[in-house]
Amino acid sequence: MPLDKIEYLDGGEKSSEEQYLLKYNDVLNKESWIIEGFGTIDTFRERLKLADTLIYIDLPMRVHYWRVMKRFILSPFVKPVGWPDNSPMIRSTYNSYLHLFKVAPKFWNSSFLARLENMPEEKKIYHLTSTKEFDKCLEDLKVVS
Repeated sequence: MPLDKIEYLDGGEKSSEEQYLLKYNDVLNKESWIIEGFGTIDTFRERLKLADTLIYIDLPMRVHYWRVMKRFILSPFVKPVGWPDNSPMIRSTYNSYLHLFKVAPKFWNSSFLARLENMPEEKKIYHLTSTKEFDKCLEDLKVVS
């Protein structure tokens, strides 16, 4: 479940916190789930505790920047996967770049990786540092993208 689908309504308006948590908890109450995205810090921390498998995609920033630009360039022709209908692409692209520039370096760093490495042994942790590793991981886990 892409978190953008529950965090944002069609047209790009942000869901209320109550709407978000209701939909989010519906996903967590299923027998099994796959969640992609960050959401809120509290829900992210909750998922770190509950998930049996964690996949950390640790690609160079230039790859993330390129993927945001590619999504924007293709958006008139192909709806971005996992996005609500009629998402405002200019604003969303700007927000993605802001997140990459301001939030990502403060959060996705060596201390986060250290926290992952210190997770309980029963958790399966994947630390992916290339697109080839990412594709292979999806194939190994039989996840359809």
